[in-house]
Amino acid sequence: MARGIESTDSEETAVGTPEEHARRTVLRAATAAGAGLALTAPEARAAAGGGGAAGSGAGGADGVPGGPLSVVPADPRYDHLIARGASNRFRGRPERVYLVGSTAQVVRAVREAVRSGARLAVRSGGHCFEDFVDHPDVTAVIDMSPMRDVSFDTRRRAFVVEAGATLGEVYRKLYLGWGVTVPAGYHAEVGAGGHVPGGGYGPLCRLFGLVSDHLYAVEVVVVDREGETRAVVATRERDDPHRELWWAHTGGGGGNYGVVTRFWFRSPKATDRTDPGRMLPVPTRTALTFTADWSWEGLDEERFTRMVRNHGQWAERHGAAGDRSAALYAEFALTRRAAGAHMLLGQVAAEPGEDRRLLDGFLGAVCAGTTRPGALKVRRLPWLTAALRGSGEAVGDWHIKIKSAFLRRRLTDRQIAVVHRHLTRADTGVIAGSVVLNTYGGAVNALSPSATAMPHRDSVLKLSCLASWAEPGQAPEYLAWIRECYRDLFTGTGGVPVPGETADGAFINYPDTDLAAPRWNTSGTPWQTLYYKGNHARLRAVKARWDPRDIFRHALSVRPARPTASPAGKS
Repeated sequence: MARGIESTDSEETAVGTPEEHARRTVLRAATAAGAGLALTAPEARAAAGGGGAAGSGAGGADGVPGGPLSVVPADPRYDHLIARGASNRFRGRPERVYLVGSTAQVVRAVREAVRSGARLAVRSGGHCFEDFVDHPDVTAVIDMSPMRDVSFDTRRRAFVVEAGATLGEVYRKLYLGWGVTVPAGYHAEVGAGGHVPGGGYGPLCRLFGLVSDHLYAVEVVVVDREGETRAVVATRERDDPHRELWWAHTGGGGGNYGVVTRFWFRSPKATDRTDPGRMLPVPTRTALTFTADWSWEGLDEERFTRMVRNHGQWAERHGAAGDRSAALYAEFALTRRAAGAHMLLGQVAAEPGEDRRLLDGFLGAVCAGTTRPGALKVRRLPWLTAALRGSGEAVGDWHIKIKSAFLRRRLTDRQIAVVHRHLTRADTGVIAGSVVLNTYGGAVNALSPSATAMPHRDSVLKLSCLASWAEPGQAPEYLAWIRECYRDLFTGTGGVPVPGETADGAFINYPDTDLAAPRWNTSGTPWQTLYYKGNHARLRAVKARWDPRDIFRHALSVRPARPTASPAGKS
């Protein structure tokens, strides 16, 4: 254990000041994204479907009898349905919300919306960091929340998850039923519908890869060139004529190609097709959870710089596939001085003894030659307890803006100076603003950039800039702060993380429309390259085949390539 660091078996206690609440809320906002709440063009745009055999139209446990149920503004349920979500920066007023309980009901809802000329969006987990669902032009929303089934499909020999299920429900049912899990996000309330297609990540990603790396098949309700609506199942099997549709859902973003109704999961390396307990990762029996705070008091710029540099150097040393420290996952929230202290939290999914050794080595490296945390709170919990507890309570009624970057190397000293300046600026009243550095890499980096649609396969850190405020009138000040901080971090590449020696683009599950705005992206590199790199052309081809009429669109959606000779959706 690092010298001078105090450990305790007691629960972490909440600090009651507004500043502390703001600081913790900002960090939770990052994990609600899908760290991954990712969510993402994502959570709000993808959706879910019925349980049972493919194409059966059977509903899940919370199905909608006689659905789809069309909820209009006069219905007392309407206000609840449009208010779900963590980022309250946007509020839409669609003409109707379709509640669906099966794949067949999704087909009927999409068909009705398309025939009526409605602008359609889909809500899965409930939140999105941009207005992809809550947009003034959206007149019909499909709400997938009733579709939450998690079970084992004996015919496909894979676990089936309806896209309306939350990650907490997925963890609980997979683990209690079969002792397995998927390496998905840190926040239990994130919905699977958008988290998975965007390449969601979380505490186990360094050990087992991204959740989408374990995707075997996906069911999608699509609309062809003639306006016909149907459900299609696409698998990763090499001889599947629909395989490209599966591939697009392994990191190509949710809500781009149709309405996702179900996912099937089986690890690519699973060789036993008879025992479900051997088809997905098996977590350790316990997880070592930890939190630590670094007070701004006494933390001058030199010590701050060394601390952030140390953290980044540890990530560089331990970001390769197969690294012995892959069991350790941490999120380091560097917060505004007004919030009082920086916060580090995470989990170590290793055997008792080894877990503490890894944690102590990590903390010792971060603290070397600089300030130590005021307190370290460590608990060893049953793995499922830790997974369901995640990063803490839900974000609540906050307005949130998030920006992201994949980092192949640590922040440079110039970039650390930028972070310090924006965290200590006295010319703004921003409190809940932070720069968060998440450990990344490990098993994520074992695949090639084209093996799945997620192309970022050699990064060691995931960076997020976050701003979170309570009142709409605070938006201009908070938006100005986060935009300027992010721009200055990447000023050498036009204000955005252009793939290069240090950075490697942005994370589609943290959508940021500023990347498509010439004022904030002066790099000459289009936003599509930042999110998808060399995979963008292939994704456009998938879009042209499966959504040639561009029914499923938003500010950052993949646009169809030019029409091909064969009609889309007909093979």
